[in-house]
Amino acid sequence: MRTVTLALVVVAALGLSRSAAAQDGGLTLSTATEISCTFPVMSTGTWSKEGEVTNEVKKSEFTLVYQAIDTQDGSAQVKGMSGNFYITVRIVGGHLHLLTTDSGGPVYMTTVFNSPAHKGKYKAAHSRHEFTPVQLPGFTSRPEQYVGECELVK
Repeated sequence: MRTVTLALVVVAALGLSRSAAAQDGGLTLSTATEISCTFPVMSTGTWSKEGEVTNEVKKSEFTLVYQAIDTQDGSAQVKGMSGNFYITVRIVGGHLHLLTTDSGGPVYMTTVFNSPAHKGKYKAAHSRHEFTPVQLPGFTSRPEQYVGECELVK
């Protein structure tokens, strides 16, 4: 029974991988060199003065474009974010992970899941691990989680 279950999981995973690749004309998460992501929903977490954790969910118009993605070298560039960021790229379990770090301390992570969203697009999540004592509108100052989708451009 255990062997049959494992075999079914493997077959399902291969089927998902093939169907996701087929939607992009052969371009896959491991071969794409540019992706464009949109995140229409975000959640921001924070702590009150008393230390209680709260969360706010709202609409977002956040977009990211990753270029020069090299899954063999494990590197990429990001368009649309200010500053120089070091980006580590990994394919794990068929999912594309892009980890962005900055010498100032924040860590940003985008995961493109090997799972179709809309036609030609993949489900994706983007997290921002950042905290500053002062909150300024338009700037990340608390942990944020975005949910959306990415399109393989090249």
